[in-house]
Parts: sequence; C-alpha cells; structure tokens
Amino acid sequence: MKYKNLINGFGKEWEKFDNEDANKKELQEIFNNYFKIFPKKFFNKKNIGIDVGSGSGRWSKFVAKKVKKIYLLDPSKKAIDVSKKKLKKLKNISYLNIEIKDLEKHSLSLDFAYSLGVIHHLGYPNRAFKIIYDKLKKNSPFLVYLYHNLETYGKNYYFFWKFSEFFRKIISKQNFLIKSFVCDFIALVIYYPLSRTSLVLDKLNINTKNVPLSYYKNKSFYVMRNDSLDRFGTKYEKRYSQQDIIKLFKKNGFKNIKISKSAPYWCAIGYKS
Repeated sequence: MKYKNLINGFGKEWEKFDNEDANKKELQEIFNNYFKIFPKKFFNKKNIGIDVGSGSGRWSKFVAKKVKKIYLLDPSKKAIDVSKKKLKKLKNISYLNIEIKDLEKHSLSLDFAYSLGVIHHLGYPNRAFKIIYDKLKKNSPFLVYLYHNLETYGKNYYFFWKFSEFFRKIISKQNFLIKSFVCDFIALVIYYPLSRTSLVLDKLNINTKNVPLSYYKNKSFYVMRNDSLDRFGTKYEKRYSQQDIIKLFKKNGFKNIKISKSAPYWCAIGYKS
C-alpha cells in the first residue's frame, strides 16, 4: 500500500484543524480520556517519550510540559510545520518527519510511547508495534487508540456504520477541497443533530450508548468537523476488536495489556517485557 496520498491528506487536515482556535478545556478533557489508563508516573522530568503520528501536536503540547524530552513523529511535513509553529515555545521537542517504518533506522531509548488514531490507517500494524517495542526500555508503556469494530454496540449502530462506509469510500477519493466541504456538511447535518439528540436523552436519564455519535454529545462543532474529516476523508482504515488488540500487543512482546472500558474506543496499553 502506498501512503503518499494518505500522508498528504492528513497534512492538509492538520493545516485546516491546527487546533489553535479549539477550546482548551475541551482539548484537556479529550486528552484526559485518551490517557485515562496511562500511568502518570511516567510523565516526569527524567523521562523521554515519543508521539507516533503527532499530527498538529495537540496532545504532545500537554505531555511536553511534564517530561524531559519528547519526539514528535509524523510523515507529513505540513503536519510537522504546524506542530513547530504551535509548540515553538517548548524547547524539549525533537521532530521526526518520517514514517513509522523509518524509525527502525533511528537509535532511541524511550521511557514511553503513544500513538492515537494512527496505526489503524496503516497496512503494517504488526511491524509498527514491533518497531516501537524495540525502541522502548524494559517495562515502559505503549498507549494506543485504535478504531473499534463496534462489537459492544447494538445492531442499529453497526448498520449505521456500514451505511456510512459506502459514503466514506466515495468521499475519500475526492480532492481535499471537495471532501473537506462534504465532511463539514456531514458534521452539520449528521454529527451535530445526533450528538445533540444524545445530549437531550442523557439529560432525561435515557441510555444513549447505542445512539450513533453519542460520543459527541458534549463536544464542540469544531471537534465534530475535525473528526468527520478524519473519518470520511481517509481511504484506508482497519477496525479492531478487543481480542484483536490484545493479540497485536502479545504478538509483538508486550505484557500487562489493559483496554479502557470508557470512550473513546479502544484505548489500550501494554508494557515492554
């Protein structure tokens, strides 16, 4: 699989959604949800980590302030340029404008690693896990966020997703201007109404777990637009069950694997043996 178009698309996405105008409190809450199962003791001034697929640097902005050094890896130069501009005041960041597979050539000794919303877009997930494993110190954690396969949801949610897949395959083939406009429209007419319906139901103490896009009931329209483009603008994605993720970690040597029981699904962590 060739990634040139995929990388170029993500670069343009992070130029559009550099998160400079995003709500800082909301970003902090999303960050906290991703890192809920990550042991905070690894965020200290002695440790060095890596953000694999760093995008705009929105999550590393929180991490960099707590650690000795952090590497931001992203194959898109546009994404790296956005990060450099966004994080220019932080002096403990090194940038790696490479693909994950090229990390094999770099001699790193890391205390932690994380990759949020990236590896499910790769055709070589096992190799990516193994490369990261090799760069970690013993007993160091690797946190990932991988798209779930809807195994814990009802049939209505599954059919909603299958229906959306038809449109993703069409939209993702368009040039960035067109798919960006279409994804904004999807955020307006689908994400926003469904999310706010979930918000109303939630206030009525009605369980919204199986309501599509209920995750966004407390999210801003900015986040919905960003995630709509992330979802429908990408040609390739793979979805994982909890067992798939456990196998991915175990196959590549990780131990003490844990999967978060709360959204976003699935956040998982494993430690180098």
